[in-house]
Amino acid sequence: MFRLEPVRLGVIGGTGFYSIKDFQYVAEVNPLTPWGYPSSPITIARSPKGTPIAFLARHGGGHVFSPSEVPSRANIAALKHLGVNAIVAFSAVGSLQDHIRPRDFLVPNQIVDRTRGIRPGTFFEKGLVGHAMFAEPFDVNMEKIVWKAAKSLEGGSKLHTVETNGGKDVTLICMEGPCFSTRAESHLYRSFGGSVINMYPAWWNRIDDRSALPEAKLAREAEIAYQMICMITDYDCWKNDGEPVTVEIVNGHLHANADNASRFLVSIVASLEDDIEAGKLGTWLHGSMKYSMATAKDKWDPEVVKKIAYILPHVVSDS
Repeated sequence: MFRLEPVRLGVIGGTGFYSIKDFQYVAEVNPLTPWGYPSSPITIARSPKGTPIAFLARHGGGHVFSPSEVPSRANIAALKHLGVNAIVAFSAVGSLQDHIRPRDFLVPNQIVDRTRGIRPGTFFEKGLVGHAMFAEPFDVNMEKIVWKAAKSLEGGSKLHTVETNGGKDVTLICMEGPCFSTRAESHLYRSFGGSVINMYPAWWNRIDDRSALPEAKLAREAEIAYQMICMITDYDCWKNDGEPVTVEIVNGHLHANADNASRFLVSIVASLEDDIEAGKLGTWLHGSMKYSMATAKDKWDPEVVKKIAYILPHVVSDS
């Protein structure tokens, strides 16, 4: 496998954000992990300052994977194996609140899991059970850096965070598909205090980016700092008092969001480069899984141990 050097920052692109610009292309790698190949070959590129990043299109080139089919374990494992300590993940979402408008961006700090568990959501299987802490599903340190980079957003787009929400949680609802929410469910999610929703009503199947889970859980198990950035495309079905939303309108929001995401990413990387160069990015999670194994060591399944060693060699070698 090609490896320029350990790549500390990974970027996952969601619906409408399939490639990166403003970065110098270096190479493309497609590592075979114990959980298969990632959604797409991973692009290695350099920032204007020379910092390497790894970019992966969550749904594959041309959006060939539905959310339930995305090989999330392979995606996270491949990035980890390249040396990634931190991930910035973009995702198209629907708004559950009036003030969170299409073309705005949002940084959630909490998740409500409404999926059904049909997507593999852990690296730990029968024969080696492990438990990760998940009270804070996103990375607090990275959220602050993303907030500072918001000046790059254009066209009147706003960034919604805990700070802009008066210190209250900014919550992402992650639901299962492929059917979309009923209006009753949408109102229920609003009553939860939800800000945005992954897998929200639309008219055609490519707006189905319910990606926060299991991605965030897998990143935590892999000891990777993870922060999602939500790109608002339209309102969920709770809001039916405005103009009818058309495919053309949503397409316009998608393209505008992708352009803004590219600028936003450049600013975020620039804000992270000092920590990357100093070897500090994401290191606060290193070793967090070391004492999380629940299975007695003499009961460990050698095949599962071999898989875990691909991403967490220190956990299975010294435990």
